[in-house]
Amino acid sequence: VQLQASGGGLVQAGDSLRLSCAASARTISNNGMGWFRQAPGKEREFVAAISWNGRSTFYADSVNGRFTISRDNAKSTVYLQMNSLKPEDTAVYYCAAGRTSYVGSGRPAYQYWGLGTLVTVSS
Repeated sequence: VQLQASGGGLVQAGDSLRLSCAASARTISNNGMGWFRQAPGKEREFVAAISWNGRSTFYADSVNGRFTISRDNAKSTVYLQMNSLKPEDTAVYYCAAGRTSYVGSGRPAYQYWGLGTLVTVSS
C-alpha cells in the first residue's frame, strides 16, 4: 500500500483545513486507518483512528471535538477535518494503514505509512 497525504498549508489560529490520504497499489477498505503528527523536536503522536467501515473512531484528547476522521472506501481515501486550529497543532501530519480492521493509538498497530503533509498554524 502506498499512502499519499495532502491538504496541508499555512493557516491562522481558528481556521480549518481538511487533509486527505489517498491509497494506491491496493485497497485499504479492510484496514483500520489513522492519522499521526510530529511537531519539530517532538516524537510522533497519535491524532485519530477509524475502523475499516468508518463506524468506529477514536481521537487524542488534544484534538477531540475539533478534528473529525472519515473515510471513503470507494475512493481509497481517508480524511481529517481539522477545525478551530491552534498554533500547537503545527506539525507534519502522517496517515497510516493499520494491520487489522480496527486500530488504536499505538504505532506498532500500523503497517504502512505515508509521507507527511505540513500544517502550520500561526497565532
